[in-house]
Amino acid sequence: MYHPYFRGKQYELITVRDMAELMAAAGFVPIIEPVKESLGGLQRALGAVCTAKGRAVVIVNPYHGEHSEDGEGIEELLSEGFPDANISAGILLTKDTVLAEAGESYALHKGKRPITLIHAGFADPKGVVDALGDDLTTVKHVFFEPYCGKLYRKHFAGSKRVLLRDGFQRRRNKDHPEMELFSDLHITYGEEGMDGFGDFLIVGDEFTESGGPAYAVAIHLTFIDRTQDSAMYIYHFKSKRVDTPTDPAGKFGEALDAMIKKLDSGTSGMLETSAVREFRALHEAKHFPGLGYVKKLSMNHHIETLAAFFGKA
Repeated sequence: MYHPYFRGKQYELITVRDMAELMAAAGFVPIIEPVKESLGGLQRALGAVCTAKGRAVVIVNPYHGEHSEDGEGIEELLSEGFPDANISAGILLTKDTVLAEAGESYALHKGKRPITLIHAGFADPKGVVDALGDDLTTVKHVFFEPYCGKLYRKHFAGSKRVLLRDGFQRRRNKDHPEMELFSDLHITYGEEGMDGFGDFLIVGDEFTESGGPAYAVAIHLTFIDRTQDSAMYIYHFKSKRVDTPTDPAGKFGEALDAMIKKLDSGTSGMLETSAVREFRALHEAKHFPGLGYVKKLSMNHHIETLAAFFGKA
């Protein structure tokens, strides 16, 4: 059903660990693209997924980050540490993918674990279909929407298909509106002929090695508006100060004040998830846990919100 897409940075992997039991119970399947050289965090995250009897997809040929030139370490981690069917090998098909190389990776994992193809810019769907042959319907296909129109996706009819849409609009924090539409794909993926859907949570698809200075601090929280056909919207709670890269702790406090004020108004539409309760505790303690931790709480909230929508939380 739901396939949240994570780049394997520290707090993304901690979110996978935090939410492993909930995602397993809900049938959610995280997709993880490892981007950091050290795979210890990935190993711990996958361990939590397997302990919870959940499932995950690990991309073995990342496009971004420190394994983009060589995924051998990822292959070794999967074969030695996770030789079970809970962890699927994900193969990215981008504009730079050589089909023969993808085929070698496919052959390496075939028969050992499930395989998921992530279509993200590859321009020869018929070539993929021909290469898969009778295996076409045994493979799950994830389509990143900007690169995979209906005509592209049509080639894979009869297979398990997932549509991945980036609902987060990337811009400077100070330029975010107070609220905007995030996605309706959790409602409409069936209308698209898909078996599931995915997104990049509140992070977005754009990859950066590290964040820049915090001129403005924003807390991004999603909610489902039952008065708008259950579409998902996102709040951007921003600091009042936006013009200098100083005092991120104080700016977090300003953004958190705005968030708590909206929550306490009774009109926010947001669920009181465990993440929201932790935000409340941070507000009461006047504590700044760091921007990475704040992002983690927002990702946790997003997953909890979707699990509750589907009646799994």
